[in-house]
Amino acid sequence: MRLPLGNIKILDLTRVLAGPFATMILADLGAEIIKIEIPVKGDDARHFGPYINGESAYFMSLNRNKRSMTLNLKDEKGKEIFLELVKKVDIVVENYRPGTMERLGIGYEVLSKINPKLIYASTSGYGHTGPYSERAAYDAVVQAMGGIMSITGEKDGKPTRVGTSIGDITAGLFTAIGILAALNTRYEMGIGQKVDVAMLDCQVTILENAIARYIVTGEIPKPGGNRHPSIVPFEPFKTKDGEIMVAVGNDALWREFCKVIGKEELIQDERFKTNPLRNENYDILRPLISESILNKTTEEWQHRLDGVGVPNGPINTIDKVLENPQIIARDMIIELDHPVAGKLKVPGIPIKLSHTPGKIRRTSPVLGEHTFEILKGLLNYNEKQINELKKENII
Repeated sequence: MRLPLGNIKILDLTRVLAGPFATMILADLGAEIIKIEIPVKGDDARHFGPYINGESAYFMSLNRNKRSMTLNLKDEKGKEIFLELVKKVDIVVENYRPGTMERLGIGYEVLSKINPKLIYASTSGYGHTGPYSERAAYDAVVQAMGGIMSITGEKDGKPTRVGTSIGDITAGLFTAIGILAALNTRYEMGIGQKVDVAMLDCQVTILENAIARYIVTGEIPKPGGNRHPSIVPFEPFKTKDGEIMVAVGNDALWREFCKVIGKEELIQDERFKTNPLRNENYDILRPLISESILNKTTEEWQHRLDGVGVPNGPINTIDKVLENPQIIARDMIIELDHPVAGKLKVPGIPIKLSHTPGKIRRTSPVLGEHTFEILKGLLNYNEKQINELKKENII
C-alpha cells in the first residue's frame, strides 16, 4: 500500500533528539530518510545508554525507518557529494546551532540556489533570528527559560523539569508540521522555503492557559502540584490501594461524579454548583471528595466512573503502560528485530490513517550501513570511487 510521504526524499543532518524525532515522524509516514552522520563517531545519541550488544537503545528508539550514510562535511569532497545529493532530494533537515551550516558553506542561501524547490528545515534552541540566536541550548535549558518549569512541581515546591524531554519533542513535532506545511505550499506554488523552528518558541506556545491567567489576573502562575489550575475536581485522589486521576470537566460530569461517590448533597450545595465556585471553594471541597474515594480500590473506582462517563485513570508506571490493553490494541508498543541489538520494544506510530497508514519498515541503521547503496544508487558512484572516498576518510 502507498505510504502518504512515499514520494519524498529527505537529507537528515540532525542528531540527538529534536531533529531525529521530527524526521522519524516523517519516516514513519513513508519519507525516504538519508541520515548523514560523521564518519566513525556518528550521531551523538549513539553514545547514550542504555546499550544492547553495543548499540544504543536511545538511538534505536528515534531512528527507525532511516538509512545511514557517513560523510565528512568539513572536507571539500564531502561537501561536493552533499551538494550532489541536495539536487536529488526534496528536503534538508538540520539541528545545528545557527551559523554552523553557513560556516560550512552549505546554508539555506547556497542550497536553495542549487535546488530552488528545496525545503530547508532547521531546528535550534533559539531560532535563526533574535539576540540569542547563536547560543547553545539543551532541553533542560529551554524548559527553564520557556516558563514550563516555573509552573511544574508540587504546590509551594521548587520548579521542576518535566519528566520527558518536552523541549526537544515539541520542537520536533513543530518541525514536522512546518515541513508538511511547506510541502503543501510547494505543491500549490512550486517553490521551496526555509522552515525555522526554535525550541524556546515551542515552549512558549505550549504554556496553554498560564499566559492567559497572568495577563488577566496579574498573578504569576506557580507550581500547583497535580491539580488543574482552573478546573475542579481535576487531579489524583488516594484510593484504598493507590491513586486515581479524575477529570471532571463540566457541570454535567460533576453531577454524575457526586452520585457515584455517594455525595449527592454536593450537587445542590451553592458553594459547588459551577466550576468557578468549585475553584473558589477548592480547599473546602477537596477533603469532602477525598474521604469518599478512600473507601474503594482504584480498580473499583475505574469501573464506577467509567459507567457514568467520568474521565479517570490510574497513574501507571512505565511497565504498566507497556501492558495496557488499550495501548496494545492500538499497536503503540511494537517489537523490532535489530540486526545487532536483537529484539527491542519501541513506541508505535500514533498517527492512524485509514487509507494510507504509516509503517515501520526497517530498524534503526548501523553507522554508515547504507553509504555504499546511497552513493551507488542516487549518485551512480562505482565501487572504485567509493573505496577511494573511504581511504580519504570522506565517508
